[in-house]
Amino acid sequence: MLKKTFAALTLGAALFAGQAMAADYVIDKEGQHAFVNFKIGHLGYSYIYGTFKDFDGTFSFDEKNPEASKIKVTLKTASVDTNHAERDKHIKSGDFLNVSKNPTATFESTAVKSTGQGTADVTGNLTLNGVTKPVVIKAKFVGQGDDPWGGYRAGFEGTTTIKLKDFAIQKDLGPASQEAELIISFEGVRS
Repeated sequence: MLKKTFAALTLGAALFAGQAMAADYVIDKEGQHAFVNFKIGHLGYSYIYGTFKDFDGTFSFDEKNPEASKIKVTLKTASVDTNHAERDKHIKSGDFLNVSKNPTATFESTAVKSTGQGTADVTGNLTLNGVTKPVVIKAKFVGQGDDPWGGYRAGFEGTTTIKLKDFAIQKDLGPASQEAELIISFEGVRS
């Protein structure tokens, strides 16, 4: 009986040790420790940078098993800001984001694949301008630990490039403006 109990405890411990111990986090947008930015060529002479100021998101992360990680982000497309009111108005129009018909954009991960120490490819579905397409974000783990307010944080950054026409953005601004780079940087507070 004692051997059977010990064997069951050992098996249970082994199974528990093999499970992912992912922690859940809320992206810290309130403290402005999160950014969803973009960069796009302008006439081949320079770049325009912009940001989305209103978004929410959550993620789960286990440093020992990053493949079990997940992320979901929802942003309000009308919060786009390129530091130029007339351009922002144009981006919100039917030529680009069509915010009256598509007030939100989302990203939800479907897989995470480690690519090195602290790096991973995060595959997921990006819904933008009413179109959902798979994208791969090149992600980097920045760090984690206690914060001065009694919480625990983890931070990441990532980039991906999207083709505007893949998301039904038909306005053609010339060959230098066919793609946009998305740059995401955020801290999450463990919940």
